[in-house]
Amino acid sequence: MMSDSAGSPSADLTAQPVVWHPTEAHLQRSRALAFGRDHGLATWDEIRARANADPAWFWEAVCDHLGIVWTKRFERVLDLSNGPAWPEWFTGGRMNYVTSAVDRHLPTRANERALLWEGEDGATRSLTYLELSSEVNRLANGLRSLGIAKGDRVGIYLPMLAETAIATLACGRIGAVFIPIFSGYGAEAAATRLNDAGARLLITADGFYRRGRTVPMKATADDAAALAPTVERVIVVRRTGEDV
Repeated sequence: MMSDSAGSPSADLTAQPVVWHPTEAHLQRSRALAFGRDHGLATWDEIRARANADPAWFWEAVCDHLGIVWTKRFERVLDLSNGPAWPEWFTGGRMNYVTSAVDRHLPTRANERALLWEGEDGATRSLTYLELSSEVNRLANGLRSLGIAKGDRVGIYLPMLAETAIATLACGRIGAVFIPIFSGYGAEAAATRLNDAGARLLITADGFYRRGRTVPMKATADDAAALAPTVERVIVVRRTGEDV
C-alpha cells in the first residue's frame, strides 16, 4: 500500500527525483557489474530476472563470487520441501563469517587496510587485516575468560565505532550469537531485546557524540541490565571519557 504523502516512508520512491547517479568509474568498480559479467548478464534487469527465476542458482553464485569460505560445503542451496513459507538455505553447510571477513585475507593482504572509521568529533581509526584479526582474537579470548561460549547470546549496544565491528566478529569467532541493539534505544527497549535473547553479557560504551553534544550511554545500559536478569556482566568501550 502506498501513501499519498511523498514524505511518508511508504511513499512510491520511484516517483521521486534522483539526486545522484553513479559515475562510469563507480559502475566499473561495482560488485553487481562484475557479478553480471561473470555470468554473461549485461544489465541489472537481467541479473534480477535470472535471480527471480532461479534463486538457488543466484545465491550459490553470489557466495562463490564473494569468496565465502565453507568449512563444510552445503549439500543443497535451497530446500522448499516444507513449502515456500519455510525455506531452508544451504542445508548441511558449515561456515564462520569471520573466516570470510578476516582470516582468508591474512596470507595475501595482512597489511592492507580492512577498516577505516571516523567519528563525529573527527577522531579516526584505521586497522589492517592483521590488526583487525589481533583485536578480534583479543576480545574473543576476553569473552571466553568471562565464560561466554558457543551459543551464548551477547548484546551489542554500541554506537558506530570500530569496536562495534570488532565485537560482532569476536562473537562469531567463538560461536556466540550477537544481539544488535540500536544505540538510540532507551533502557526498556534495550532490555526487551536482552530478555528476548536471554543475553548473558552486554557490550556498551561510556557515551557517544551526536550533533555536537555528548550522549551518556553507560547509565542507560546499566538500567537495561537491571531489567534483564540474565545479563551477568557489562563490558564498556571508552569513547567519551564519561564517568562510569
